[in-house]
Amino acid sequence: MAETGFLLPDPEDPENAPFWAATARGELHIQRCTGCGRRRMPPRPMCPSCRSLDERWEKVSGRGAIWSFVVPHPPLLPAYAEVAPYNVVLVELEEDPTLRLVGNLVESAEGPLDGIDPSTIEIGEKVRVVFSAVGDVHLPRWVRA
Repeated sequence: MAETGFLLPDPEDPENAPFWAATARGELHIQRCTGCGRRRMPPRPMCPSCRSLDERWEKVSGRGAIWSFVVPHPPLLPAYAEVAPYNVVLVELEEDPTLRLVGNLVESAEGPLDGIDPSTIEIGEKVRVVFSAVGDVHLPRWVRA
């Protein structure tokens, strides 16, 4: 299925633009506070720890482990119902297990959302990021490491 009806983020949103620019280059970048050093995801203008407004974006490995997952079933929005059931994984990053990104476990960057049998997914399973071009964004998705 061509993923044309999906709800997609705005890659030009100022708060998130550095993240989407990095994914377009095939890199995973995370926001880090320059005041206290805390990484944060999702990005936001102020550090929740020290309230600094200063941040930088840093590249991370893109390796992690499945922390949790769900398998949505219809009724869903039409574009998603066409590929259901599919998985949605929550991945804790290797650099900081408190950072978790949502995505899908796929066979490859071009693999369909429903290409993995959900009964084979395991909590703690090692994964690495891949990027799927969908519309104007490159979405982080995950493959088994």
